[in-house]
Amino acid sequence: MVGIIGMEIYFPRTAVRQSELEKFMGEKEGKFTIGLGQQNMAFCNDLEDINSVCMTAVANLLEKYNIAPTDIGRLEVGTETLIDKSKSVKTSLCQLFNSHGNFDLEGVDNINACYGGTAALLNTISWVESSAWDGRYGLVVCGDIAVYEEGPARPTGGCAAVAMLIGRDAPLAMGSIRASHMEDAYDFYKPKLDSEYPTVFGQESNVCYLRALDGCYRRFALKYESANKTPFNLGQVDSVVLHSPYNKLVKKSGARMLYNDFLRNPDLPIFKKNGEKRSWRRYLHTCSFPPLRYAAKVEPSVLLPQELGNSYTASMYTGLLSLIHNWHKPKAGAQVDTEEQAKGKRVLMFSYGSGLAATLYSIQVAGATGHIAQAANLEERLKERKFVSPQEFTETLKDRETKYGKFDWSPEGDPSELFPGTYRLTKVDKHGRRSYERVPVSPFREYTRAAYIDYSPGTLAGTTINFGKQA
Repeated sequence: MVGIIGMEIYFPRTAVRQSELEKFMGEKEGKFTIGLGQQNMAFCNDLEDINSVCMTAVANLLEKYNIAPTDIGRLEVGTETLIDKSKSVKTSLCQLFNSHGNFDLEGVDNINACYGGTAALLNTISWVESSAWDGRYGLVVCGDIAVYEEGPARPTGGCAAVAMLIGRDAPLAMGSIRASHMEDAYDFYKPKLDSEYPTVFGQESNVCYLRALDGCYRRFALKYESANKTPFNLGQVDSVVLHSPYNKLVKKSGARMLYNDFLRNPDLPIFKKNGEKRSWRRYLHTCSFPPLRYAAKVEPSVLLPQELGNSYTASMYTGLLSLIHNWHKPKAGAQVDTEEQAKGKRVLMFSYGSGLAATLYSIQVAGATGHIAQAANLEERLKERKFVSPQEFTETLKDRETKYGKFDWSPEGDPSELFPGTYRLTKVDKHGRRSYERVPVSPFREYTRAAYIDYSPGTLAGTTINFGKQA
C-alpha cells in the first residue's frame, strides 16, 4: 500500500503566548485562548524565509530516517508563501540533492492557499502508484509563514513546515476513496504583490470552509457506500484530522460532520441515547461537538495547531503528526502496547484551501508508527522554544514588512537564537538572489542521532523498513 513512511516537522524557536497577545491588543481575557481556542503562535524574524524553513524540514527528515538524497525521485512542495513569482521553492530545495549528485527530481510547487500541501501529496502518491515510478521515494514538503497585518486576524498566524516520505508498504496507507469540493470564491486571497499580508473576509471564509466540508463529506459517504455496500458515518473512523486555521473552527467542523450523519440517518444508535434526541439537536444546531465525542475523535490531533498556530499548507499535517504523537504518548495504567493499539486505525483527513479547494480522504494505519513519533520528539522540542513579548513579536513583523520584496540586504537577527541545525538566510543580493547556510548542530541537542532512534541499516525504532531504493 502506498502512503506515508515517515514525517518530520520544523517550527521556529520563537513564539508568542496568545494570553499575552490578548492583553497587548486590548482584548478581553480569553478572546484568543478560548474564543479562537489557540495557546501559542510560532513566528520567525528576518533570518528565515519559506526556502530556509522547508530546507530545514527536508534536511532533518533525510538525516533522521537515514535516507540518501539520491534515493529521492520526486520532490513536490505545497506553499502559499511566495518570495518569487517564477522560481519555485522546490528549486531552492534542490541544492540539498544536487550536492549529492541527484538532479533527477520530478515535481514543482503547488499553490492554492492552504490546499497546496494536499495537492502535492496526492500527486506524489499517484506517481508512486504509476508506471512512471522509478523505485525511489517521493518527498512532499508543506510549509508556510502565516502573518497578518495589525487587526483581528493577527492572532491566527503561525509557522511550520512538514516533510513526508512517500513510498510503498507504508505504515500510513492512503485510502482508495476521496471526495473533493472546488469553487470560485474570494474568502481569503493575496492580491497585493508588494505585501505578505492577505485580504481576509473572516466570516465568509468560515462559511466557505463548512460548505466545502459538507460537500466533501456527502460525496465521500456516497462513494464509500457504493464501494462497500454499507452506510458510512463517523462511527466507522477512529480519528478526524481537520485543517486548522484556529481550533474553534475545528470543533465546529467535527460537529458539522456529526450533523451530516444526523441529516442522513437520524435513527443511528448514537442519536437515540436514553431514547431522546433533544440534547443531540441542541449540540448539532449550535454546531458544537459533544465533549466526549470531541475528546475521542478530534482532540488528539490538535496539539501542534494550538501550539504553533495556523501554518496554512502544513496545518493539517501538523494535526496528523500530533495524532501519531498521542498514540504513542505514555498513558497512565496502559497495559496494551501502543503500536498494537494504533494498528488498523482509520483516520479521516479534511484539507481546505481558500479560493477554494477541498478534499476529504482517509488514511489507514497498516504498520508501526512509533518511529514517526520518536523521530518527531515533539514534547522536548516544544519545551525548547523561546517565548518573547507581544511587543517584540509586533516589532519583528514590522521589520519583515520593511524588507519584503527588497534587494541587497542581509538579516540582522542573531543566528544563535535559532534551533541547532536550522537553515538560515544569509543574504539577498542586488538581483534578489538568496543565499543560505546551516546553523551548526549542537552535540547536546542532536535530534538526528541514535540518542533517539536506532539508525542501523534497515531498522528504525525496532521496525524493519526497506531504506533506499524500493523494489
